[in-house]
Amino acid sequence: MKQNGFFGRWGGAFIPEILHETFEQLKISFQKAKEDPKFWLEYQELMSTYSCRPTPLTYAENLTRHFGGAKIYIKREDLNHTGAHKANNVMGQGLLVKRMGKKRVIAETGAGQHGMATATMAAKFGFACTIYMGEVDVLRQRPNVFWMEKMGATVVPVKDGSRTLKDAINEAFRDWVTNIDSTHYVLGTACGPAPFPEMVSWFQSIIGQEAQKQIVVQHGKPPARVYACVGGGSNAMGIFQGFLDNDEVELIGVEAGGKGLSTGRHAARLCGRDASPGVAQGYKTMFLQDSDGQMLETHSVAAGLDYVGVSPILADLAEKGRVRFESATDDEVMAALDLTMRMEGIIPALESTHGFVQAFKEAPLLSRDDAIIINQSGRGDKDIFTIAHAFNDPSWKEFIIARGREYEK
Repeated sequence: MKQNGFFGRWGGAFIPEILHETFEQLKISFQKAKEDPKFWLEYQELMSTYSCRPTPLTYAENLTRHFGGAKIYIKREDLNHTGAHKANNVMGQGLLVKRMGKKRVIAETGAGQHGMATATMAAKFGFACTIYMGEVDVLRQRPNVFWMEKMGATVVPVKDGSRTLKDAINEAFRDWVTNIDSTHYVLGTACGPAPFPEMVSWFQSIIGQEAQKQIVVQHGKPPARVYACVGGGSNAMGIFQGFLDNDEVELIGVEAGGKGLSTGRHAARLCGRDASPGVAQGYKTMFLQDSDGQMLETHSVAAGLDYVGVSPILADLAEKGRVRFESATDDEVMAALDLTMRMEGIIPALESTHGFVQAFKEAPLLSRDDAIIINQSGRGDKDIFTIAHAFNDPSWKEFIIARGREYEK
């Protein structure tokens, strides 16, 4: 799949000369880790004792009965420590940081889950930690910011540009250039310069390895389709890798349709018409950009999906036709979230719920002998402010007003 950091025509490492030696060190450390069976065993042991691996594969009996058609299974990455799949990647990178002898980590975050996971890892391993987060995301993901700070991380609100994820990534790279000797950048998704796309995907592949075995045990055969939301692409790459070699399993990535693909207020790179090939933030992929190469504003109800680019690995798989890409609008996401909560007692993150939307559309079209898997990449606790606002919940508004008055006393 990979050749010199490229996946087909996507990827690469377009980096300033000052970072060349740092990236070479990272590539060598990562390659040695991949070739060392003891490293993966150490990683699995860490994730089984510190996190919640293997995470369950839950049969959604009520949703299956509601839609008819295929049996619906949910891969429960929300039960991972810190509440999302992000822990898989950061704990793996934490082990690499120890091998490289560095003492400080930095990260970017959008939905806050990656920042939360990085702060957790830094606390466990004793690293200094700085998290860059767009000012807009700081406001809508305040609970995660609170916990990051309580675990000792410094959270820096980024006020440049659209004040969201892409701007946080830019600021993190600026920090890294200034502090390359002591600092490792824990990139949170399968994007950026090589070896990050491959490395993040490798750590996240534990999701697909587990799901591939679990579905055969529970259903007796592989699934017909696997669904995952796609922002940068780490959770999708994680579960897809368990099924990539089986051409009979269709893989579906679901992007943020926002207010609709025709409105320009979305973050659909691979299923929309507003993206084009470009080079930014150290790699080549499909970016939402204008004819001059200026990045467009993005929108999603889910903070973790409003990134302007996408994993070069997914861009390659899309071009080859191995992964099909769809989109889900904000309204569809809220409806699917409401249904899932009421019927299964499960609260998926707004990001993850994008995958549920497409699965719900397609499950009735399949046979009852088929099964589908939805990757629930995170839990919805972090989204309580956004969800309550979207549902226009009057009791929640009363609570916020009352609590504000209480704090003013």
